[in-house]
Amino acid sequence: MFGLGTTELILILVIVVVLFGAKRLPALGEGLARGIKGFRTNISDDADKPLNASESESKSA
Repeated sequence: MFGLGTTELILILVIVVVLFGAKRLPALGEGLARGIKGFRTNISDDADKPLNASESESKSA
């Protein structure tokens, strides 16, 4: 996982707690989760829609 070990992950977590405070962490995590969920939804919606040749020509013009 990106070459990060346990020590590095713990250090990053400590830095995040110091910067944002323990009370704001749940809201921060919730916002991050919503963003990831929205991103995945939009990607899967775009992948499901086939792009016709006529649509691609009109978009490029």
